[in-house]
Amino acid sequence: MSEPHQHQQRSDGQKTPLRLAIVGHTNTGKTSLMRTLTRDARFGEVADLPGTTRHVECAQLFVDGRVVLELFDTPGIEEPIELLALLDEQSRSGSREPGPQRIDRFLASSPASHQFEQEAKVLRQMRQCDAALFVIDARDNVLAKHRDELAVLNLCGIPLMPLLNFVADDVSHEAAWREAMAGLGLHAIIRFDTVVPPVDGERLLYGKMASLLDSHATELHALVESHADDARQRRSAALSQIAALLVRCAGLRRIVDVQSESDLESAAHTLNTLVRDWEQRCVSHLLSLYRFYPDELASSQLPLVNGRWQTDIFDPDTLQEMGIRVGGGAAAGAAAGLGVDVLLGGMTLGAAAATGALIGGGWQTFRHFGEQLKGQLTGAKQLRIDDNILLGLAARECALVIALERRGHAARTRTNVDGEQESKLSAAMQSTLPKLLRVARRHPEWAYTKEGWESPGFTAQAEQVAKEMADKMPDLNEPR
Repeated sequence: MSEPHQHQQRSDGQKTPLRLAIVGHTNTGKTSLMRTLTRDARFGEVADLPGTTRHVECAQLFVDGRVVLELFDTPGIEEPIELLALLDEQSRSGSREPGPQRIDRFLASSPASHQFEQEAKVLRQMRQCDAALFVIDARDNVLAKHRDELAVLNLCGIPLMPLLNFVADDVSHEAAWREAMAGLGLHAIIRFDTVVPPVDGERLLYGKMASLLDSHATELHALVESHADDARQRRSAALSQIAALLVRCAGLRRIVDVQSESDLESAAHTLNTLVRDWEQRCVSHLLSLYRFYPDELASSQLPLVNGRWQTDIFDPDTLQEMGIRVGGGAAAGAAAGLGVDVLLGGMTLGAAAATGALIGGGWQTFRHFGEQLKGQLTGAKQLRIDDNILLGLAARECALVIALERRGHAARTRTNVDGEQESKLSAAMQSTLPKLLRVARRHPEWAYTKEGWESPGFTAQAEQVAKEMADKMPDLNEPR
């Protein structure tokens, strides 16, 4: 059996990656921790049944294209009391045989292949690693089996760091676990909830590891910085995606010869359908960017069903919930059910002024505009997406980004995107975003620009919009 190899080097002179075993009792969240650290919601199998992980699974973390950390998800230890008794029985009478040798003796014995097969997989992997994280479900009471489990794991002769999981749960025995760990000489305890990861959780995790494994400290600190840089790049890419959506929607126009209410409604419906489809495409891009999957949305934190929003951006109630006032000026356009502005000889009355009367029962509302304006309504008109629809799109896509940033890849419960966050964002962008998008209003050709074929003007406008949204977003390090 090879010894831990934290000081080994590869043939090219570089150190081998830090090898870290994730160990603990069954159903403590070991695989969930792997999902969180790898940002892979599909790593391994997570279930409420005991002993879901039956084999050792490996994941690698990179910095600048080089593997700096290898994580090994291991099966749960199921019979620690019996195993410790066997180890004592196998030990030579009166011998002070070192722990690693006792473990190696056990791994070479028949029980390691039969009764304690799962435990043997864990110990064999630990003997090949530089350190281990002992994952604890803080909701569990401290029992004798946990102490025996730690006694067995400590025999492997590598640094063992307790990690308290599910500490955000209402039922948590964190204080009792800290006391128990201190009694065993384990003081470097990590507090990390895999379902609701703390904003600085990884920094603290790798920081404590670096203090215990000084030969890998440089690589661990580089990993922290790399993850922080990745987070910034993901947000930038996400906002660029949203900005492109807004620019396309702002440039969207449709010319229609308005002869009846149905003509106007049909034309508006065509525009609205395009916007809905484009938004869904944007949502798919964002999910992919943050490594979540559309087929998991039924149990996610997103208000989506089968990849589509439950709430329609053209529904006035949706806008009102975002804090966008519907009832006067252009905002009332949504109340008419169209969400468009009608351009009349260079003037815009807003969707309420132009479409509300049509839907509401005739032309009478427009009498105070005069016969000349009444005549203009019977000709060819240009329809475009209302400013408030654009504002609503920006608010809820940015709120979606925040929800994805704060969602752990081990999360399995359903919640909604924060409506309060949507309202804050819409209020923050209300005075500047619609004005900024006026440039796109003058370029209807931008609405149908293919991705990757954007003009310099399109790109410049999208960059300005993305910057405006970035200025209104909460800091990435803001507490959750």
